[in-house]
Amino acid sequence: MDSFLEHVEGLMKEDSLVSRYGIRVYFQGNLKLLSEPVRLAAENAMLATAHNSKLLLIVCIAYTSTNVIVHAVQESCREKWGGIIVLNESAEPEENEKNDGESFVKVTDVDKNMYTMAIAAEPDILIRTSGDTRLSYFLLWQTTCTYLYFPSAFWPEIGFRHLLWAILNFQRHHQYLNKRKKQMYFI
Repeated sequence: MDSFLEHVEGLMKEDSLVSRYGIRVYFQGNLKLLSEPVRLAAENAMLATAHNSKLLLIVCIAYTSTNVIVHAVQESCREKWGGIIVLNESAEPEENEKNDGESFVKVTDVDKNMYTMAIAAEPDILIRTSGDTRLSYFLLWQTTCTYLYFPSAFWPEIGFRHLLWAILNFQRHHQYLNKRKKQMYFI
């Protein structure tokens, strides 16, 4: 965490790439699990770059898909709770029975309460370095219609040819992925 703290502080320097290119930094995950200095540095970085709008850098830390999905469902239920109370108080008993077959919390409700969905759309490409062909509990909800690329190179060695290959393969699969995404939201 000391190394992470140093890197976050490095991002905030006047001459850093973040300030030079107008990058907004956003930390995703359960930041409450971080030590106070790390959490404060992450919060300060998000606050300091909130006005930047050219690019977005999302850093996932203290992140698990289970935590994100549970959080999104809980938020969706909190948002809908007032509607449930109003529905029960104002409707006749027969009207309440009609609504039992309909889902009150929908996929789109959960979708909008995901950590990343508030700031960015679903990723088009996810690149997992090291050749491991698994997501390791990472962005499971958000990557259902994402092109996944698993180069054997490790992060420091990944180069332009890897990125070019990922983009070319994405273009080959883009039409299918868009079709699948549209089908998901109409189910």
